[in-house]
Amino acid sequence: MARVCQVSPATVAHWIDQGLLKGHKTPTGRRRVEAKELAKFLHAREMAVPPDLREALGRDAIVVVDDDRAYLQALAKTIEKSELGVEVVKAATGVDALLEIGRVRPSVIVLDFSLPDLNGLQVIERLLEPGRQLDVEVVVVTGGVRDEEAQRLRGVGVKTILNKTDGVAAVIEAIRQALGRRKAA
Repeated sequence: MARVCQVSPATVAHWIDQGLLKGHKTPTGRRRVEAKELAKFLHAREMAVPPDLREALGRDAIVVVDDDRAYLQALAKTIEKSELGVEVVKAATGVDALLEIGRVRPSVIVLDFSLPDLNGLQVIERLLEPGRQLDVEVVVVTGGVRDEEAQRLRGVGVKTILNKTDGVAAVIEAIRQALGRRKAA
Protein backbone atom coordinates (compact mmCIF):
# COMPACT_ATOMS: atom_id res chain seq x y z
CA MET A 1 0.00 0.00 0.00
CA ALA A 2 2.79 2.41 0.85
CA ARG A 3 4.36 1.82 -2.57
CA VAL A 4 1.03 2.40 -4.35
CA CYS A 5 0.41 5.64 -2.42
CA GLN A 6 4.08 6.68 -2.61
CA VAL A 7 4.29 7.23 1.15
CA SER A 8 6.05 5.46 4.02
CA PRO A 9 4.52 2.39 5.70
CA ALA A 10 4.24 4.49 8.88
CA THR A 11 1.99 6.96 7.03
CA VAL A 12 -0.32 4.16 5.93
CA ALA A 13 -0.42 2.83 9.49
CA HIS A 14 -1.29 6.34 10.72
CA TRP A 15 -4.13 6.61 8.16
CA ILE A 16 -5.59 3.31 9.39
CA ASP A 17 -5.13 4.19 13.09
CA GLN A 18 -6.81 7.59 12.55
CA GLY A 19 -9.73 6.01 10.67
CA LEU A 20 -8.93 7.76 7.40
CA LEU A 21 -8.40 4.42 5.66
CA LYS A 22 -10.67 1.54 6.63
CA GLY A 23 -8.56 -1.41 7.72
CA HIS A 24 -7.86 -3.70 10.64
CA LYS A 25 -5.02 -5.19 12.64
CA THR A 26 -4.20 -8.87 12.48
CA PRO A 27 -3.42 -10.81 15.70
CA THR A 28 0.28 -10.35 14.87
CA GLY A 29 -0.12 -6.54 14.78
CA ARG A 30 0.02 -6.07 11.01
CA ARG A 31 -2.50 -3.82 9.35
CA ARG A 32 -4.66 -5.05 6.49
CA VAL A 33 -6.86 -3.15 4.05
CA GLU A 34 -9.23 -4.66 1.51
CA ALA A 35 -8.54 -3.78 -2.13
CA LYS A 36 -11.97 -2.14 -2.47
CA GLU A 37 -11.29 0.13 0.53
CA LEU A 38 -7.87 1.16 -0.80
CA ALA A 39 -9.35 1.89 -4.23
CA LYS A 40 -12.09 4.05 -2.66
CA PHE A 41 -9.49 5.86 -0.51
CA LEU A 42 -7.29 6.64 -3.54
CA HIS A 43 -10.22 7.76 -5.69
CA ALA A 44 -11.65 10.02 -2.97
CA ARG A 45 -8.29 11.79 -2.74
CA GLU A 46 -7.94 12.08 -6.51
CA MET A 47 -4.93 9.76 -6.54
CA ALA A 48 -4.43 7.37 -9.46
CA VAL A 49 -5.94 3.95 -8.85
CA PRO A 50 -3.66 1.19 -10.20
CA PRO A 51 -5.26 -1.11 -12.80
CA ASP A 52 -5.35 -4.14 -10.51
CA LEU A 53 -7.26 -2.11 -7.88
CA ARG A 54 -9.49 -0.42 -10.45
CA GLU A 55 -11.35 -3.72 -10.81
CA ALA A 56 -12.40 -3.34 -7.16
CA LEU A 57 -14.11 -0.09 -8.11
CA GLY A 58 -15.33 -1.51 -11.41
CA ARG A 59 -13.96 1.54 -13.25
CA ASP A 60 -11.85 1.99 -16.34
CA ALA A 61 -9.25 4.76 -16.54
CA ILE A 62 -9.03 7.28 -19.35
CA VAL A 63 -6.04 9.53 -20.00
CA VAL A 64 -7.06 12.85 -21.58
CA VAL A 65 -4.24 14.77 -23.25
CA ASP A 66 -4.55 18.36 -24.49
CA ASP A 67 -2.31 21.41 -24.21
CA ASP A 68 -5.31 23.79 -24.13
CA ARG A 69 -5.87 23.89 -20.35
CA ALA A 70 -9.44 25.19 -20.60
CA TYR A 71 -10.45 22.48 -23.08
CA LEU A 72 -8.64 19.82 -21.02
CA GLN A 73 -10.46 20.83 -17.83
CA ALA A 74 -13.85 21.07 -19.55
CA LEU A 75 -13.48 17.73 -21.32
CA ALA A 76 -12.23 15.94 -18.18
CA LYS A 77 -15.07 17.36 -16.07
CA THR A 78 -17.66 16.38 -18.70
CA ILE A 79 -16.29 12.83 -18.90
CA GLU A 80 -16.28 12.54 -15.10
CA LYS A 81 -19.91 13.72 -14.91
CA SER A 82 -21.04 11.43 -17.73
CA GLU A 83 -22.61 8.03 -17.08
CA LEU A 84 -19.41 6.32 -18.30
CA GLY A 85 -18.22 5.80 -14.72
CA VAL A 86 -14.52 6.13 -15.51
CA GLU A 87 -11.50 7.57 -13.75
CA VAL A 88 -10.03 10.51 -15.68
CA VAL A 89 -6.31 11.33 -15.63
CA LYS A 90 -5.17 14.55 -17.32
CA ALA A 91 -1.93 15.42 -19.14
CA ALA A 92 -0.97 18.60 -21.00
CA THR A 93 2.06 17.40 -23.00
CA GLY A 94 3.09 14.29 -24.90
CA VAL A 95 5.79 13.40 -22.38
CA ASP A 96 3.36 13.81 -19.46
CA ALA A 97 0.89 11.64 -21.37
CA LEU A 98 3.44 8.86 -21.79
CA LEU A 99 4.23 8.97 -18.07
CA GLU A 100 0.55 8.86 -17.09
CA ILE A 101 -0.21 6.10 -19.61
CA GLY A 102 2.60 4.01 -18.15
CA ARG A 103 1.44 4.69 -14.61
CA VAL A 104 -2.31 4.02 -14.91
CA ARG A 105 -2.49 1.75 -17.99
CA PRO A 106 -5.75 3.27 -19.25
CA SER A 107 -8.49 1.61 -21.26
CA VAL A 108 -8.81 4.65 -23.54
CA ILE A 109 -6.58 7.60 -24.41
CA VAL A 110 -8.18 10.82 -25.67
CA LEU A 111 -5.27 12.47 -27.44
CA ASP A 112 -4.93 15.92 -28.96
CA PHE A 113 -2.95 15.63 -32.19
CA SER A 114 -1.06 18.93 -31.82
CA LEU A 115 0.91 19.10 -28.59
CA PRO A 116 3.82 21.41 -27.78
CA ASP A 117 6.46 18.67 -27.47
CA LEU A 118 5.23 15.61 -29.40
CA ASN A 119 2.34 15.27 -31.80
CA GLY A 120 -0.28 12.56 -31.35
CA LEU A 121 1.42 10.25 -33.85
CA GLN A 122 4.76 10.54 -32.01
CA VAL A 123 3.08 9.69 -28.70
CA ILE A 124 1.52 6.57 -30.22
CA GLU A 125 4.79 5.58 -31.92
CA ARG A 126 6.57 5.73 -28.55
CA LEU A 127 3.88 3.45 -27.14
CA LEU A 128 4.65 1.07 -30.02
CA GLU A 129 8.41 0.93 -29.50
CA PRO A 130 9.97 -2.46 -30.35
CA GLY A 131 8.38 -5.35 -28.56
CA ARG A 132 5.21 -3.45 -27.65
CA GLN A 133 1.83 -3.37 -29.29
CA LEU A 134 -0.96 -0.87 -28.87
CA ASP A 135 -3.27 -2.47 -26.33
CA VAL A 136 -5.32 0.63 -25.64
CA GLU A 137 -7.99 2.41 -27.68
CA VAL A 138 -6.89 5.87 -28.82
CA VAL A 139 -9.35 8.61 -29.76
CA VAL A 140 -7.55 11.46 -31.50
CA VAL A 141 -9.23 14.84 -31.07
CA THR A 142 -7.82 17.63 -33.18
CA GLY A 143 -8.39 21.00 -34.74
CA GLY A 144 -7.61 19.29 -38.03
CA VAL A 145 -5.08 16.90 -39.54
CA ARG A 146 -3.90 16.43 -43.08
CA ASP A 147 -5.07 13.31 -44.94
CA GLU A 148 -1.61 11.71 -44.87
CA GLU A 149 -1.40 12.22 -41.09
CA ALA A 150 -4.85 10.66 -40.66
CA GLN A 151 -3.73 7.67 -42.74
CA ARG A 152 -0.60 7.26 -40.61
CA LEU A 153 -2.72 7.42 -37.45
CA ARG A 154 -5.03 4.72 -38.78
CA GLY A 155 -1.95 2.70 -39.77
CA VAL A 156 -0.79 2.58 -36.14
CA GLY A 157 -4.19 1.47 -34.85
CA VAL A 158 -6.23 4.63 -34.26
CA LYS A 159 -9.87 3.87 -35.02
CA THR A 160 -11.39 7.26 -34.20
CA ILE A 161 -10.26 10.73 -35.30
CA LEU A 162 -12.54 13.59 -34.29
CA ASN A 163 -12.45 17.29 -34.94
CA LYS A 164 -12.83 19.51 -31.87
CA THR A 165 -15.68 21.24 -33.67
CA ASP A 166 -17.64 17.96 -33.46
CA GLY A 167 -18.18 18.82 -29.78
CA VAL A 168 -17.67 17.12 -26.45
CA ALA A 169 -20.75 14.91 -26.97
CA ALA A 170 -19.00 13.28 -29.94
CA VAL A 171 -15.92 12.62 -27.78
CA ILE A 172 -18.08 11.03 -25.06
CA GLU A 173 -19.76 8.81 -27.66
CA ALA A 174 -16.37 7.81 -29.11
CA ILE A 175 -15.18 6.86 -25.61
CA ARG A 176 -18.33 4.82 -25.04
CA GLN A 177 -17.75 2.93 -28.31
CA ALA A 178 -14.06 2.39 -27.51
CA LEU A 179 -14.91 0.98 -24.08
CA GLY A 180 -17.50 -1.26 -25.69
CA ARG A 181 -14.94 -2.61 -28.19
CA ARG A 182 -12.47 -3.30 -25.35
CA LYS A 183 -15.05 -5.16 -23.31
CA ALA A 184 -16.11 -7.20 -26.37
CA ALA A 185 -12.50 -8.17 -27.12
